[in-house]
Amino acid sequence: MKIALVTGSAGLIGSEAVAFFADKFDLVVGIDNNMRQYFFGADGSTEWNRNRLAQAYTNYQHRSADIREVAQLETIFQEFGTDIKLVLHTAAQPSHDWAAREPFTDFGVNAVGTLNMLEMTRLHCPEAVFIFTSTNKVYGDNPNFLPLIETETRWEIDHDHPYFENGIDEHMSLDHTKHSVFGASKVAADIMVQEYGRYFGMNTGVFRGGCLTGPNHSGAQLHGFLSYLMKCAITGNQYTIFGYKGKQVRDNIHSWDLVNMFWHFYQNPRPGEVYNAGGGRYANCSMLEAIALCETISGNKMNYQYSETNRSGDHIWYISDLTKFKQHYPGWDWTFDLKETMSQIHSSMVSRLAPTI
Repeated sequence: MKIALVTGSAGLIGSEAVAFFADKFDLVVGIDNNMRQYFFGADGSTEWNRNRLAQAYTNYQHRSADIREVAQLETIFQEFGTDIKLVLHTAAQPSHDWAAREPFTDFGVNAVGTLNMLEMTRLHCPEAVFIFTSTNKVYGDNPNFLPLIETETRWEIDHDHPYFENGIDEHMSLDHTKHSVFGASKVAADIMVQEYGRYFGMNTGVFRGGCLTGPNHSGAQLHGFLSYLMKCAITGNQYTIFGYKGKQVRDNIHSWDLVNMFWHFYQNPRPGEVYNAGGGRYANCSMLEAIALCETISGNKMNYQYSETNRSGDHIWYISDLTKFKQHYPGWDWTFDLKETMSQIHSSMVSRLAPTI
């Protein structure tokens, strides 16, 4: 039997992976205890997505385990053993604002939980491919010291800079920078995943995500900016822009395109390798540009306010350079541009909110 094990399986990337891998593996086992609801309240609950997966995929099995607890994980790994061919670790505490409230919880989930998953994989299915969803926050606020230029709707990097054409590559330093508590815990996990590849020779891969998005995101104010923004466009709830004149830029990758990157890596893994993963120059926007797009798609004028206080350690401009991944896996490319992705988010959100609007 060939099994894919997915943590955070009811979240955005985890649920996309379940759907993607359901016809490629005999069994997909998901681990998710809905801690997102603890982090972000009712807006963040993934219970609806867990139920959707259970109904949609007959070869999906769910386990409500806490990745911080080795004993709970060991039960699962002992049950399936070497039949596990892929471990996709997407579970995380994903907000750098929230992390400062409970650093022990944040580090426990992001760093200790990742170490637990690595060690269970090494002990029970060492030949499996282990893929980790890291974050561009491992670079801290180093991107903010690039030569940036203010335009009418966005910040942009100087046209003469090497990063202008394709964005920020994997050689940007992780040191001498403010990461946020969240960023620091993800650095610890990121480096450990690399080390299990380089030291133990395991098939590990690290994907440093930009803005990950898609129609199955449980967006909340503190995480999932495009999803939550569209929700506010539909409901009329007030949205708050934090700093940088609303011109801060993010690249945005559809969850399907990201999981397709994982699939390419799985078929030809490079132990301990690191890749930036985002929309690159293909799909990116500023906050002001995202608001305009939400208004166009929803047909509603957005209700938003501006706060001069930016989030500590937040990026002013970040666009991922995917050149290395595309060189290693030339069969991969983006499928969904920003407008298509946002249209899907709108359709999904309208459906989910139908009983309340």
